[in-house]
Amino acid sequence: MIGLSIFFSSGSPLSYSASALLQMDMIAKQEQTHNGAVKRRFHSWRLLIEDLKNKPTSVRLQRVNDFFNQFEFTSETYYQGQEDYWKTPEEFVVDGGGDCEDFSIAKYFTLLSLGVPTKQLRITYVKSIKLNRAHMVLAYYPQPGADPFVLDNLVSEILPASKRPDLIPIYSFNGEGLWLAKTGGDSRSLGSASGLSKWRRVLEYMQKGK
Repeated sequence: MIGLSIFFSSGSPLSYSASALLQMDMIAKQEQTHNGAVKRRFHSWRLLIEDLKNKPTSVRLQRVNDFFNQFEFTSETYYQGQEDYWKTPEEFVVDGGGDCEDFSIAKYFTLLSLGVPTKQLRITYVKSIKLNRAHMVLAYYPQPGADPFVLDNLVSEILPASKRPDLIPIYSFNGEGLWLAKTGGDSRSLGSASGLSKWRRVLEYMQKGK
């Protein structure tokens, strides 16, 4: 399993909110820029967000999960010359697929754009017993400290974490913090997630509109 330390880098705290980084005008611009299958994916993504604006959270979670789970899962070693590259949602939609973290990041930002609070969403790094390898999922916490629901690119049904004994949480993060998993389902705050170098790059690229 990849160690947590590999993802860290030094740097000043990020000065912008992750919840403000995915904009509808960006999606519309990408839709106009591309052709063929890529154009259709951006079009479908935009329509999905527009349609879900007034839907209950449970519907938002399921449909966002279903939408991105149609994309191709590829266990990538290198992308754009970088090892274990984390794609922005736009890069993921352009490619039509990616690794597990790319699914989780795209779902995270899409749900944020729909008004789901940052504190209820955590991108979670786990050990998959079935795969016998590291994996990444998105966790939704209906209440602080509650059993989270797991959005997994390999499982269509959104289940509580207690129903996913095949996943062992290691750490989780979002736009507000970083947590280390502890025995019994608890977690310990490690402060800001801005020290996660791959996460920081995603936020910086989205801020620049790349």
